Amino acid sequence: MLDELIREAATRRDVFRKVGKTGLAAALLASAGFDPAMAQELKKSSKPLKAAMSNAGLQATWCAQGKQAAEAWGQLMNVEVTWFDGELSATKQRASIDNMASQKWDFVAIQPFGIGTLVDPVNKMIDAGSPVIGMDTLIAPAGTVAIHTEIAPDNVLMGSLVTSALMAAIGGKGNVVMTQGALGHTGAQGRAKGFKQVVAGFPDVKVINEEPADWDVTKVARIWESILTQNADIAAAFFHNDDMALAAHNVMKAKGRTGIVLGGVDAMPPAVNAVLDGTMAATVRNPSCRIHGWSIAAGVAAVVGGEKSGKDIPVSILADGPVVTKDTAAGMLWLQKNFLI
Repeated sequence: MLDELIREAATRRDVFRKVGKTGLAAALLASAGFDPAMAQELKKSSKPLKAAMSNAGLQATWCAQGKQAAEAWGQLMNVEVTWFDGELSATKQRASIDNMASQKWDFVAIQPFGIGTLVDPVNKMIDAGSPVIGMDTLIAPAGTVAIHTEIAPDNVLMGSLVTSALMAAIGGKGNVVMTQGALGHTGAQGRAKGFKQVVAGFPDVKVINEEPADWDVTKVARIWESILTQNADIAAAFFHNDDMALAAHNVMKAKGRTGIVLGGVDAMPPAVNAVLDGTMAATVRNPSCRIHGWSIAAGVAAVVGGEKSGKDIPVSILADGPVVTKDTAAGMLWLQKNFLI
C-alpha cells in the first residue's frame, strides 16, 4: 500500500494529503511489520478528562518530579490532573484518598505510602466505575483489589544493582549500613531484599544498621548523627532513595566522615550530578516520569479506548531504568528534563 502511494504521488508530493499524517504513520508501521492499529493506540482524548492522582509525598523529589511528569503528559493527552498529596504519612494519605473517593473521576492513579492502607477508598472508586492504576508500589497484595494495572520497576533488581556496585567499590569487606524507606512500602521491601541477596555473598561484610527513615530527610539526619557517633568504621551505605543518601552525606561531611561509599535509588538530577562529581558511587533510575506518564496514557486508553484490565492491558507493567554512570549521566539528565524516563 505505502509503496503504491509513494509511486503514485511521486511527482505531486501529496502522500500526506492522500492518507493523512495518522494514516501515513500507520502505513509506515505496517510496512515495517507492525500492526497499523498500534499507531492509533496512544492519542489524546477528544474531550477533557478528569484524573485524580496521589503519591507518597511531594517532599520527596521523586514524587514531586512524578507530579510534574503527570501534569505534562496530561496536557498532551487532554487530561486535567488533580493532586492529592500523601505527605509521607499513611494516615494523612488515607484522609486524602478518602476525600478523593468522595468525588467522581474518569480515572485514578495512586502510589500508596504503604501497602494495604488505602483498600476501602480504592474499592469505592473502582465500584463507582473509575479505573484505578497503581504506581511504583502495591496498593494491596496482588490479586486482592481489582486495579486496572500496576506500573512499577523491579525494586529487587534495583537494590541488588546498587549494592553490587558498593561491594565492588569496597572490595567486598567492611561495615555497611542500609537506610530504608517506609517498611510498609513494597518498593522499599524489594530494595531491601535486593541488598540482602547481594550482601549474603560477602562473608567479610557486616551490616551494622538497617533503620527505616520513611523517605524523610529529617529522620535521616537524626539516624545518621547516631550511626556516626556509635561507629568509627563504616565502609559503605545503601539508601532506598537518593534524597536520603544526600541528606546523610551532609551529616557525614559535617563530621568529617566523607570516606563512606554511598549508593542510592531514583537517579534524580542531584544524585546524577553526585555520581559525576564522585559524591555518590552509584544510583539507579526508578523512572518516575515513565511511571506517572504511562499512568496518564493507561487511564486515557481505558476511558477513551475502552481497554480492559487483563485483556487489552496487562495487570502489571514493568517500568525499569538503567544504572547511572558518568558515561550515561548527561543523557539521563536530558531524558528527565523532558519527562521521558
